[in-house]
Amino acid sequence: MHTVTWRLFADLAEAADGREHAVSVADNATVGDALDALLAEADALGGRVLDGDELADDVNLMRNGSPSSLDAAVDDGDELAMFPPVTGG
Repeated sequence: MHTVTWRLFADLAEAADGREHAVSVADNATVGDALDALLAEADALGGRVLDGDELADDVNLMRNGSPSSLDAAVDDGDELAMFPPVTGG
């Protein structure tokens, strides 16, 4: 088993009832599997981050500080992050 940590920001953290969540996944898991594990703990988040079976267009997904996809493999200790679009001025 691998343990990965999700870091959530802005309204995603509110929907998940917290900014940080550690989840356990199988050794051959993907980011999508880790998302499923997160949603099993924070089901209210699903309505915010999913569009059907896909990640919503307005959600950014990172693995260890780099953009990622749901089919990317995860390793023990990985840090996954989701956040809405960020703008500044």
